[in-house]
Amino acid sequence: MQAIDTKRVAPPSGLGARMVRWGVVAAVILLQACATVANPDPRDPMEGWNRSVFGFNDAVDRAVVKPVATAYRDVLPNWMRTGIGNFFNNLEDLWSGVNNALQLRGVYTADSFGRVMINTTMGLGGVLDVAGEMGMERHPANFGLTLGRWGVGPGPFVVLPLLGSSTLRDTVALSVDIPANPVRHVADDPTRDALGLLNLVDTRSNYLRAGEVVEEAALDKYSFTRDAYLQRRRNQVYDGNPPEDDFMSEPDANHPDNGTQ
Repeated sequence: MQAIDTKRVAPPSGLGARMVRWGVVAAVILLQACATVANPDPRDPMEGWNRSVFGFNDAVDRAVVKPVATAYRDVLPNWMRTGIGNFFNNLEDLWSGVNNALQLRGVYTADSFGRVMINTTMGLGGVLDVAGEMGMERHPANFGLTLGRWGVGPGPFVVLPLLGSSTLRDTVALSVDIPANPVRHVADDPTRDALGLLNLVDTRSNYLRAGEVVEEAALDKYSFTRDAYLQRRRNQVYDGNPPEDDFMSEPDANHPDNGTQ
C-alpha cells in the first residue's frame, strides 16, 4: 500500500474515527499471528508487527481505497481535481505556517501565511493557487518535523493502521497535528466526514502512478516503502543535507541547516 502522508491527511471524526478503531482492532488480531523477524533492522525493531499492519493496510487499499481513487481520477476532470487539491493545500499551509514559525524559519513562515491570505481571498477560498502563480512556494511542515528540528530523534519505525508509515516521533506528534487540522473544526458531522474522505481519496489519487512503480520495482514492497519513508523524513529534517552518521541519531541542534531561513 502506498503510504499516505500523514502531514496532510488526518482521520475525520465520526465515520473516520470508527474506521481507525476498526483498523486498530484488526491490526491487534493480526499481531497475534506475527512471527518474530530474525535480525530485524535496528530502525525497525517491531518489524513483525509492522509487516502485519502493512499487509492489512495494503489489503484495504487494494479492495477499497485504490479503486475509489482510480475512479476519482478517471471521472473528474483534471481542473476539478487540481482545485480540490489546492483547497486542501491551502488548509495545510495554515498549519505549516505555525510549525515554520516554531522552527524559527522566517521566510518559510512568511510564505506559508502569505499563501493562505492570498489564496483564501483572491483564490476563491484556496481553489485557485494565486500565490503560486506569484512565485510564493509551499513549505509543508507538521509538528513531527518541528520536533525533529528541535532535536527529537525519530525513534523506531512504525506502521499505523490505515494511516501507513510513521516513526515514534511522528506518531506522538499526531496528537497535535490531528486536532490542528481545520477540517476537524467543521461543526457539521456529515460535512466534516465528507471533507476528510475527499482529502483521503484526492491524496491517494496523486500517488497512483508512484504505487504502480513500487509494485513493478520492489522485490520487498514493505522494505522499499519503509526505507523510502525514513530517507525522505530524514532529508526533510536536515533540508536535504543529513549528516553522515547513524541513521537513528538525533539532529544536532548546532547543525547549520537547523537555523532560520
